[in-house]
Amino acid sequence: MDDVLLIENRGAVRLLTLNRPAKLNALNADLVHALTDALLDAQNDDSVSAIILRGAGRAFCAGADTSVPRPLTAENRRNLIKHGDTNIALTKLFGRVDKPIIAAVHGYVLGAGAGLTFGSDLVVAAESARFGYPELKAGLTATTVTAQAVHLMGRKVAFELLTLCENMLPQRAYELGMVNRVVPDDRLIDEAMAIAEKLAGWNQEFLTQTKRTFQRAISMSPDQGLEMARDVSVMMGRFPK
Repeated sequence: MDDVLLIENRGAVRLLTLNRPAKLNALNADLVHALTDALLDAQNDDSVSAIILRGAGRAFCAGADTSVPRPLTAENRRNLIKHGDTNIALTKLFGRVDKPIIAAVHGYVLGAGAGLTFGSDLVVAAESARFGYPELKAGLTATTVTAQAVHLMGRKVAFELLTLCENMLPQRAYELGMVNRVVPDDRLIDEAMAIAEKLAGWNQEFLTQTKRTFQRAISMSPDQGLEMARDVSVMMGRFPK
């Protein structure tokens, strides 16, 4: 069986390439497990300072692989719950890995693929990128992606994407603060590498603690965030004696 995830090191940058191009890199159980393992490996590898996530072929990721139906029955209920838990764990992992994750996306960036993208720390989008949540159009309910979308992009934008099922162009995603850079397709990986290499040049202890502080602050009130930041500053020895 071909590897569903390709792993490459370029100096201190680790490239993870979704590799199911015939399926537009749709996420199946094998790819979810492989990506989870690869992120944990990168987290525990001191030689890795930043991670780039990209897709092989014509698209970044067209969402979850729905080619194999999974009807709910008494017999498979436990397996379906386990499958759902695995997908949720991957979504959460993007915020728990200390190394910055850069999504370099092109072509279709749909459903769970949009979740991987917007759950990353930084997003570089090719001009060919098309963002969207087609679950309702496909006769499915938007579930896990809904909880993440409303948290990451706000109520109005999330509801529009989830219910109208219209793909968003990268320029609008940039204007809404969902994308950091929009570049021609042939510059996608170069731009992502330039960002990753800049991140790799910082003091790595301070960089990882910055991401930890950022992720904790997301779920806090401003007052709580300031108090947490003070405690982290003391821990990192920032204040002079």
